[in-house]
Amino acid sequence: MSEHGGKSIVIVGGGATGVILAAHLVKAGLKDRITLIEKREEVGAGLAYSTRLPDHRLNVLASRMGAYADDPLHFWHWYCRTHVDAAGNGDIFLPRETYGRYLSDLFEGLVAGQGASGRLRRVTNECVNVLPLPSGFDVQLADGTSIPAHMVFLATGHDPDPTPRQPFATRLCAEETPTVGPDERVVILGSGLSMIDAWLTLEAHGHRGEIVAISRRGLFPLPHGGRRNPIRLDAADIPLGTELSYFVRWFATLVEECEREGGDWRDVVDGLRPFNQMIWQNWPISAKRRFWEHTKAWWDIHRHRIPPDIHARASEAVAAGRLRLVAGKVTGVTEDANGLGLTLRQRGSSEIETIPCGRIYDCTGFAKDIGATSVEPVRSLLARGTIRPDPLRIGLDVTPGCMAIGANGRPMPGLYAVGPLTRGTFFEIDAIAEIRSQCARIAVELK
Repeated sequence: MSEHGGKSIVIVGGGATGVILAAHLVKAGLKDRITLIEKREEVGAGLAYSTRLPDHRLNVLASRMGAYADDPLHFWHWYCRTHVDAAGNGDIFLPRETYGRYLSDLFEGLVAGQGASGRLRRVTNECVNVLPLPSGFDVQLADGTSIPAHMVFLATGHDPDPTPRQPFATRLCAEETPTVGPDERVVILGSGLSMIDAWLTLEAHGHRGEIVAISRRGLFPLPHGGRRNPIRLDAADIPLGTELSYFVRWFATLVEECEREGGDWRDVVDGLRPFNQMIWQNWPISAKRRFWEHTKAWWDIHRHRIPPDIHARASEAVAAGRLRLVAGKVTGVTEDANGLGLTLRQRGSSEIETIPCGRIYDCTGFAKDIGATSVEPVRSLLARGTIRPDPLRIGLDVTPGCMAIGANGRPMPGLYAVGPLTRGTFFEIDAIAEIRSQCARIAVELK
């Protein structure tokens, strides 16, 4: 299958996950041929890092965003080499566009480093299907060609179309100029990180009208608080395998103890981070489901924090009435010559109210059911039963080693999923720190 000897490995998806996986495979010294498939002209950017807006910044300090699990400073060192104004120790929140350029440079450097062997290459195309064969896989592309492979890694990241499209709601892409009057009211569905991005985009384009962000609880992300001192925990300290209510009480007590000793909740959240996947995997399915449906929103605003100055700006916009947070449930939408009218029932109320607006943007996050994915190879593999959803249907069912599990309940040799696609098994797998650790483990196992 490979003219260069060794095995043929295909990585489907050239965003952050795909590039970081390729980097770890190369670093491990594998003799296999690695092909990265990405339809965008630039690798590394994906959805998260393709924005060109400077205010769309990383939510993690630059000193912790290195692509390699054993070198978290790798990104900061790259930044210092490529930016003459770089100074300090990396305790800054850089633009996401910069991180996308870093990943692109990293990959191109790896390709150049392979020299004449050509063991690492990229194909600018879209994967539309992965067909299992007796001796491997046929990775089929949009232009009608295909690539044979012994192993395939699905690294498609976040679904570019995370919710079923509604006729009244659209996505606000980072590079898009908002098609709404500067003084018109805008409604945003969701109040998390994607809402903050949409609000920043509207602000950057001079929007002056009210922005109403609607979510079930009306919460929005909390700020980072500078360098923290995470509490020290051991696995034996953590009540693994308990029901959610017990765990929440234990966590609240831990926060109270930390605050009495002069710390704050960030120290507890950050101290717990190395154990998050273990906690998730030890919960019974009932606890996982309750957490996902009822507790995750609270966890997200504490775990996935935003730069302090961005939080201050958003808080000022709330105080000034330019940004309004509403806890409620959308009940319908009307449209007439005057525009849109979104109807909702606010949390704790039985009354239905209508919010007239010029535009409704969907910022509700990733797909709630992997079966509704818009990613063509994942959809076709699910349809054939080659892979299956995890029990919560928030991602793909995989083994601890990331091998995809089929509808028959058995692992599919040679077919893997990495990154956000595996959130049902690993939960915390959206951030670079967790993705790079996962990729490092895979590279070691394949070596």
